[in-house]
Amino acid sequence: MTRQRILGVVLAGGRSTRFGSDKALAELGGRSLLDRALAALERQCDAVIVAGRDHASCAGVADRPRPAMGPLGGLNAALHHAAERGFDAVLSIPVDAFDVPVDLVDELSPAPAYAKDAPVIGLWPVSARAPLDALLAEDTRHSLRAFAARIAARETTLSRQPVNINTLADLAAVKDTTHGL
Repeated sequence: MTRQRILGVVLAGGRSTRFGSDKALAELGGRSLLDRALAALERQCDAVIVAGRDHASCAGVADRPRPAMGPLGGLNAALHHAAERGFDAVLSIPVDAFDVPVDLVDELSPAPAYAKDAPVIGLWPVSARAPLDALLAEDTRHSLRAFAARIAARETTLSRQPVNINTLADLAAVKDTTHGL
């Protein structure tokens, strides 16, 4: 059986309203959350991109079909980017998911599947881009769970739940428990 080519995407186009500043650039142990998330994907994927912004170390893609669509806009851009470049699937994580399991692709395989407690973490086949295009054209809620239901994605419980950093207090708590990494 041929190994699937996986494109990793860090979804980093959010406004960080609860965080109060650009969460992607917040530092933990001297490295930004964005750089940590990219490193987590680089260990598991054939290539990585950032959705919703540019980044010096890898390609950035604009949310599709337009900005401010939430995670689905970034995922849609990544699925189209992946299809154009011959990838089979996209592994998506949010910008603060620097501590995903090291075998995340295996835990989510086969695609489509997503993490029960964090549906933005998922493994999505590139064939899901057409149903996502249709959902974004007709639905203004932009729900990841609605998309997952539309393509019959499996809900998966991960072996370890990644940290969720939404506020400065959340970041401080992670720094306290990890000693800054």
